[in-house]
Amino acid sequence: MRRITKAGWLPPLLAAVVVLGGWQLVGLTIFRDTHTIPTVTSILSEMKNVGSEFWWNNISTTLREAATGWAWGNAFAIVTALAFVQVPFLEKALMQLAVASYCLPILVLGVVLNIQFTGDAPKVILAAISVYFTTLIGCLLGLKSADRTSLDLVRAYGGGSWTQLRKVRIRACLPSLFSGLRIAAPAAVLGAILGEWMGSESGLGTAMIAAQSGLQIERTWAIAVAATAVSGAAYAATALIGNLLTTWAPKVQR
Repeated sequence: MRRITKAGWLPPLLAAVVVLGGWQLVGLTIFRDTHTIPTVTSILSEMKNVGSEFWWNNISTTLREAATGWAWGNAFAIVTALAFVQVPFLEKALMQLAVASYCLPILVLGVVLNIQFTGDAPKVILAAISVYFTTLIGCLLGLKSADRTSLDLVRAYGGGSWTQLRKVRIRACLPSLFSGLRIAAPAAVLGAILGEWMGSESGLGTAMIAAQSGLQIERTWAIAVAATAVSGAAYAATALIGNLLTTWAPKVQR
């Protein structure tokens, strides 16, 4: 088992080494004069030079907005999926609205939200919209994937749709739900950053705009790397929690 685990980590590790090595080489050669793409070492140096307070203030702001939007968007998505399963005609009537929310031009929506709301509200709403459809589909597919024999058994013993939901569907839903939730985690971070681009006093999006305006190339890339790391950490944390809560679910063989 340990050998399999180590072997599973080896390809991503090698890929990361190749990408970072190629990035460093390109920065030292092709873009040496223009600095359009700085080297990995210069980006890491800039991340250290700006100081921990800079990162703490901006990352904590973005995470707060993203986490709040993630919670609200996912809660609404789960409630919607449960309603669709329990009252099927609602799915036919409202699914198009859910699809429309996914197709909304988020940058244009961000401008409108910043006009209508103040404070963290525009960023939270954008984060919530960014995660809603993904979680809705994951939860809905999971609820519908419940074993038909188990559902029939519950009905044979006199249980109705709500009993089927509690005894069978919710458990069957968890693996698919967490697949949606882990994709929603970085999506919430992106939604919060896009909201900050439209106007905010702090946050990774605001810091990136300031760095771009000041032609601080290394800092701009450093912030982009930090945003990617935050998104990746959110994805990994959600995936870990999902794996711990669904140990009984069959694992996909890779």
